[in-house]
Amino acid sequence: MRPEPTPTDPFDLQARRVHEAEGRGRRAFALFQAVRHPGPLVWIAPAHIPELPMLRGLPRGVGERLHLFRPSGETNLLWCIEEALRADPVSLVIAEPEKPLSLTAGRRLQLAAEAGRTTGLMLIREEAGSNATETRWTCEPLASPSPDSTRHRWTLNKNKKGTIGSWVLNWNGTPTAVHMVSEARQRHEPADTAR
Repeated sequence: MRPEPTPTDPFDLQARRVHEAEGRGRRAFALFQAVRHPGPLVWIAPAHIPELPMLRGLPRGVGERLHLFRPSGETNLLWCIEEALRADPVSLVIAEPEKPLSLTAGRRLQLAAEAGRTTGLMLIREEAGSNATETRWTCEPLASPSPDSTRHRWTLNKNKKGTIGSWVLNWNGTPTAVHMVSEARQRHEPADTAR
């Protein structure tokens, strides 16, 4: 039985819950989460989608733990997601449903995540979110000032048990930590302690 981590930063997805990510950077967000979740990982994508994670190009340690499933049809895809969420040894289930989840389907996935003590991350199309999910993120890549910098804007739009917000960060796919980037002209001065 895995211990349940308690969220310590805004990017920790609550265990035993299903979350969503949308936007052009949703797969980068999914890889970031894969790096941070120890144990077996499952990625479920429809059989006809040509873009799949290239195992040798994934962040260190992810490819060895990742299991890819490619079911045909939406019914099989939802069944596969539910079964993976119920599997106790699985740490994170990343799935790419093609259609918006109904409230019933979303609730079934939520119950499966609770039963399996697993975290689910649905990579959805814009405006295809489910009311049953715990959080919803909008993930967009940003232009970087230098060629060896990879910038992202990750916005938490929905959070059933906390605050929402938007963060600009550098993450190049290797560490589990990120570097927060201040907005232009935003400067944090040290507190005046001379009083």
